[in-house]
Amino acid sequence: MTSAGGIVAQGIIKSLKLANKTGKSSPKYRIIATDMSTLAAGLYRCDMGIVVPAASSKEFVDSLVKISREQDIGMIYVGSDEELLVVGKEKKRIEDESGAKVVTNPLHVLLTGRDKWKTFEFLRENNLQCATSALPEDSEQIVQDFGFPLIVKPREGYGSLHVYVAKNNEELKYVVSKIQEVGWHPVLQEYLNSDLEFTCGVTIDQTGKSVMSSIAIRAIRKNGQTHIAFIDDFPDVRKSAEEVALKLGAIGPINVQSRLVDGKPIIFEINPRFSASCPMRAAAGINEPDIIFRNILLGENIKIDNYQRLVCLRYWDEVYLPYDVYNNPSDTGIVTGNGSYTLDYL
Repeated sequence: MTSAGGIVAQGIIKSLKLANKTGKSSPKYRIIATDMSTLAAGLYRCDMGIVVPAASSKEFVDSLVKISREQDIGMIYVGSDEELLVVGKEKKRIEDESGAKVVTNPLHVLLTGRDKWKTFEFLRENNLQCATSALPEDSEQIVQDFGFPLIVKPREGYGSLHVYVAKNNEELKYVVSKIQEVGWHPVLQEYLNSDLEFTCGVTIDQTGKSVMSSIAIRAIRKNGQTHIAFIDDFPDVRKSAEEVALKLGAIGPINVQSRLVDGKPIIFEINPRFSASCPMRAAAGINEPDIIFRNILLGENIKIDNYQRLVCLRYWDEVYLPYDVYNNPSDTGIVTGNGSYTLDYL
């Protein structure tokens, strides 16, 4: 499990631990976590934690291969957006040299989903209902068509980082320049005037032809993350997301975000990876990391149509570790969760 300090990785870890705890999955997962920082909480909540170079380092991929060989890793889960393209581009080499399977979508899916302009082009070309988007040079046209407010965000961004709502031309020029200042490329998007936002997780089997699961969540967000989740059927939202996943050629996990406008889901983003809300889905009966492991490594044919209706109220939790645990990673970069703990406040 890479990038164990992030919310996506920690969600995958929770899901795999839940599979172990419930005993509903045939494998018993031994989880090795990696991160570039010894302050990554996930390092201390798995069977082993290992400090690795940053994804931007030339040594990053070599470290994944080395760890996978030494620890007899069966599957590598990618836990951050920063690592997705790095690992995706080197997927064949990693698998050939390590013997582990890498959970990433095909490269063309990653390149489309990680670029919000390419996402719009794909959706439009496939007649999938989506929020109209434009590049800065076409700002006059989208303003003429939709007026203000407009959403402005980086093509290569993630979460809510540098996402703005521009309410007039002055604000539009300012936020475009702010995104450009950090070296990213802005895209403009129509403002979908609806409070009904959905995040829908879909898993596609290793043939790329069958939907193994889909689950929709009505999300109330705080700082770009799902803060309150209403997990229910929402059939139109699920059907729309499944169609996107299959037409895009996804294999493995994909997450489709939409808003309900006039009773129809309008897609505004595709994330070609696990979602940070995957532990909520696992609690409802759709354990996506477990489903994909069983399909790819064990060859199981999986189809799950039903899940539990739940409301999830998210809250912070803490991991504590004695100073001697934090101060003493081994020379090999291995840290141990021995002595780390959480408190049951409730």
